[in-house]
Amino acid sequence: MKLQQQLIYYILLLIITSCGGREMSQDAENKSLPVAWNQAVFYEIFVQSFADSDGDGIGDINGMTSKLDYLKDLGIDAIWLMPMSPSPSYHKYDVTDYLGIHPDYGTIEDFKAFIQAAHQKNIKVVMDFVINHSGYDHPWFQNAMQGKNAKYRDYYVWADKDSIVEQMAKKVTSFDSDNVRQWHPVNGDSTKEHYYGFFYGGMPDLNYDNPAVRAEMYEAGKFWLTDVGVDGFRLDAAKHIYPDDRAEDSHAFWKEFKTEMEKINPDVYLIGEVWADANTASPYAAGFTSLFNFDRAFSILESINKERVVAANIAGHSYQIDSTANLADVINTSLPWFEKYNQNFVEASFLSNHDQNRVASVLGNDQSKIKLAASMLFTLPGTPYIYYGEEIGMLGLKPDENIREPMVWDADELDGARTSWMQPVYTTATSVEPAMKQVRDDESLLSHYKSLISLKKRDVFSLGDIQNLDFGTYNIVAFTRNYGETSAAVVHNLSNQKVELDAQTLSDYSSIVWSQGEVSKSQSVLILPARGSVVLLK
Repeated sequence: MKLQQQLIYYILLLIITSCGGREMSQDAENKSLPVAWNQAVFYEIFVQSFADSDGDGIGDINGMTSKLDYLKDLGIDAIWLMPMSPSPSYHKYDVTDYLGIHPDYGTIEDFKAFIQAAHQKNIKVVMDFVINHSGYDHPWFQNAMQGKNAKYRDYYVWADKDSIVEQMAKKVTSFDSDNVRQWHPVNGDSTKEHYYGFFYGGMPDLNYDNPAVRAEMYEAGKFWLTDVGVDGFRLDAAKHIYPDDRAEDSHAFWKEFKTEMEKINPDVYLIGEVWADANTASPYAAGFTSLFNFDRAFSILESINKERVVAANIAGHSYQIDSTANLADVINTSLPWFEKYNQNFVEASFLSNHDQNRVASVLGNDQSKIKLAASMLFTLPGTPYIYYGEEIGMLGLKPDENIREPMVWDADELDGARTSWMQPVYTTATSVEPAMKQVRDDESLLSHYKSLISLKKRDVFSLGDIQNLDFGTYNIVAFTRNYGETSAAVVHNLSNQKVELDAQTLSDYSSIVWSQGEVSKSQSVLILPARGSVVLLK
């Protein structure tokens, strides 16, 4: 009888907390009860560049801990950490120990302390888990190269040269890799067996047809979730667990992975990197809490630069632009594809990440365009991700190191946390206003982000649906967001000219709750400044 009473108690507790949405108490949050991930705002951190605590020029875990108050003040609910495992490279995507922390970044104990401090501020922590491939220097692969009878030989994918001639002749790249050669000879000897590495020879792909490999990764996942205390994982290169012609096997693997991780933590957050069109990406939703929407990011930036509404989708290895579509209809068309595979699917939206040119550079460092991009991101559906420094307008164009430059916290003479592991090409304290200065400026980009994050946390923007509003002009993005009894109208002016719009469409929306620029509205006319935005409530 006592067991039945306990079960009833926990069921009631789950119902109460799930109905509470963002009103969940701090005590309940710290007990790791169900999290409304679709109401969170994420912040992506490249640890190497974020904040240095010991003066060695390399960002570290304790440096991040020192900046938690900054993130909390900004309104961040969850952090995505790029890889921190031991690795020979600066980016750490070629892992050599799945249960370790790179010594440049600190220790496991430092990481546990960081997670505890983040949780005390109601900030969740999600870490990059790079399981598509290991590093070349991983002990498994070093052993596997010794021959066909090596203990870890079957942890990787091998083929005789003659059997892969056709594949080696292909010169195909993808959005997430410019590598044209996926098969690599051992020690440069092209007469012997080759191993498969989608990204390059320094990252041999793991063999997920081998149950032992799966077991290794499930144990590693358990370690980070249970022993260390992370709240979830960002899964790199999720589309490439198997080659593209085995997509169904990839879908099945991620469903199994999700099941295994939920055995450990039923509320685990899993977000996948599947850089593909929505139709191709949608079956992956079954194995994840969330997937990144790459098309959305490109659509927002293209719309702003072209000063007209465009919707983009990946076609082959390029973007196909549709200037007749509207973003609301695109969302309402594609979202059911994902919900078919996962009824609780949470879409992840963003403007750029560590693999793409920085927003400020794409938009020509035009502050009005940069603010408009943020305004669109936070008023459209999706769980938004901010790439570190995006909120202060950090600049950067590829190669990759130059889009991962040191965060600028303060003026040069005051910035004890700034990293110096590389010499920045684009972002300095003179090219970008430092974060600490922007904090004190109500008109700064940082303040703009902060106000938008606050707006996003209204249920109508984090949970509401979207419907198109048509003003009959190509340079206006307009839509309604609706949740329960609340309805908001959103209008963005993409052009560099003031516009006057017929306000009859908005006759039911009388209260301006947020705006960018000098906006005015009468019963008949809505006036928006160049690249201005407005949010109205009924």
